Amino acid sequence: MLLNNWKFVVASAMVFPSVHALVAHPRAQAIDSRDQLAYCSYVMEQAQAQRDLLRTPIASAGMTQPETGLPLQVVAGASVGLSSIRKAGLTMDAARTECELYKATTGAQQNVQYALSSLEKEALRNRLALVEQASQSLDALMEKTSKMVEAQTATRLMVFSLQTTKIRLDADHADTRSKITALYAPPLSTRPLKELIAEKQNSEGNEQRALGKLSRQNNWDVALSVGVHQQVNPVAQGAQPYGAVSVNYNFASRAIDKHLDHAAEAHDQWKKEQEIDVARNMEVLREQLVESISVQEAKLKSLQEENGRIDRNLQLVVNPDTSAAFDFHNQLTAAQLLLAIETGDARFRIERLREYLAKNY
Repeated sequence: MLLNNWKFVVASAMVFPSVHALVAHPRAQAIDSRDQLAYCSYVMEQAQAQRDLLRTPIASAGMTQPETGLPLQVVAGASVGLSSIRKAGLTMDAARTECELYKATTGAQQNVQYALSSLEKEALRNRLALVEQASQSLDALMEKTSKMVEAQTATRLMVFSLQTTKIRLDADHADTRSKITALYAPPLSTRPLKELIAEKQNSEGNEQRALGKLSRQNNWDVALSVGVHQQVNPVAQGAQPYGAVSVNYNFASRAIDKHLDHAAEAHDQWKKEQEIDVARNMEVLREQLVESISVQEAKLKSLQEENGRIDRNLQLVVNPDTSAAFDFHNQLTAAQLLLAIETGDARFRIERLREYLAKNY
């Protein structure tokens, strides 16, 4: 036994943050795959530093005074713990599971976050095609009316009325293109959203299990220490080797393990209730999609009723034989072209929203 101990230690590595700090929860959003690779590189480098710290023996040197009153001695040696070596491997496992969780979480978050923007861009592109199609039909009608004006069977007022509709179409075309460029929607995964969420939740479970295994290694340790000691004054002949094996066990291990199991269960429950979690956001998105379908269906029904009234009026002037009848026919046709854009837009949105719900939920 040693009574007085004046020791300085030369350790083989500096102190690093705990593994839980190394594998902290990821930030809310991912920009692209480069972001995921950069984050994983950061986590793995930190874990490798912690691994090297844990598995490398610690060298120590110092001076000690034996309790039996013997002369002062110089002691030098090294020690390593089996628990630390085990922790080194588990630290890398925890880092890998954190990397996979980050990839799964950010991938799912990106799909949820930009789902509506992506669907809106699709709808706007479809509307752009509808506007261009209506504009072509209107151009043909304007050309026909202009020839009739030259033949003095129509008035310039009829052409002006069509030109007003043309202005509306051009404005709609420009506005639609502006909306498309204003929306940002990165390339999204083609996998169903429900699969991405399931993968994310599975990765969370893997992360909790990896962290639990790492924490359980603190319950025990078997340490091996070897070195030499040399008497200082008077100087003895030759340094004497020494070796020691120590076993540590925490009597609260069972209670600690039970708390860790409960913590994993509480984590799962927390994620289910967390408002900002991607699984919760997925349900919010579903509610938004269902509500959007309801709104578009009501809009389509109203448009179809209006289109029916226009069709009935067009039946009255199928073959216009007067300038007034021809003018009325042109106005109805122009209105029908505008109505076709809104009807086609609403119908496309309903079909696309239903497809998205069926695939992803």
